[in-house]
Amino acid sequence: QVQLVESGGGLVQAGGSLRLSCAASGRTFSRYAMVWFRQVPGKEREFVAAISWSGVSTYYADSVKGRFTMSRDNTRNTVYLQMNSLKPEDTAVYYCAARPTWDINWYGTYDYWGQGTQVTVSS
Repeated sequence: QVQLVESGGGLVQAGGSLRLSCAASGRTFSRYAMVWFRQVPGKEREFVAAISWSGVSTYYADSVKGRFTMSRDNTRNTVYLQMNSLKPEDTAVYYCAARPTWDINWYGTYDYWGQGTQVTVSS
């Protein structure tokens, strides 16, 4: 079984950067696709980015393409989301999730979810 814990959120000014981390416990992490979502109170959960278990394939929402970069270090059982040129519209709780298949239907079923980390971007 895998437990996911996000960290790295905080308060930044527009144009600034943050790097989120999602650390996994357990022994199946390296064979899971990892996905970042974000959610604002009162709105539906939004797909942000995904990375395959090997790290070869990545996929980004249009809203973050060119600004966010996803990576993973399977030795450390950790996935990262580097967020640059942050905008107030990026303010949300960011969650990581894991599933064993690469499927561009991102709004599907996931085996594991983290508890989320708050990102707030001030104007």
